[in-house]
Amino acid sequence: MRALAPELLGFAVAGSFAYAADLALFVWLRGPAGADPFTAKSLSFLAGCTVAYAGNALGTYRARTRPAPSPYTGRAARTPAPVRIRRYAVFLAVNLAGALVQLACLGVSHHLLGLTSVTADTVSGAGVGMALATCLRFWGTRTLVFRHAGDIPVQMVSKADEG
Repeated sequence: MRALAPELLGFAVAGSFAYAADLALFVWLRGPAGADPFTAKSLSFLAGCTVAYAGNALGTYRARTRPAPSPYTGRAARTPAPVRIRRYAVFLAVNLAGALVQLACLGVSHHLLGLTSVTADTVSGAGVGMALATCLRFWGTRTLVFRHAGDIPVQMVSKADEG
């Protein structure tokens, strides 16, 4: 568990910044910008995911995102664009799954259990749902998105290597 502590802390810090960006953009879009709630939430969700992805890629999992050093130059090559795009797409999918977990908790509590008060909705959606979604996001981020660089098949052969 001690070995996991720095990763959990980095994930939490990136998530905190992402939450702040999501909330700030949503409030601005709903208020001064005058956007409808679904447009505002969609855009703020994407912004929050982007902030979380950047925080995790540049901070928490930065050691996993770098390819091995080149035997010719000794420096790590830049991660190819298709790998970066794939990571971001999988990250968005993991975060959408987390959002669905939160909605499912709210739906079960509100519609199946009949707990319809504002407090019950808050506990189920923002409490229980957020806790379960955060566990899913942490697992998905570390195992599906930011696998160790050695686990990603990347073939980069230059003309000089061929001849």
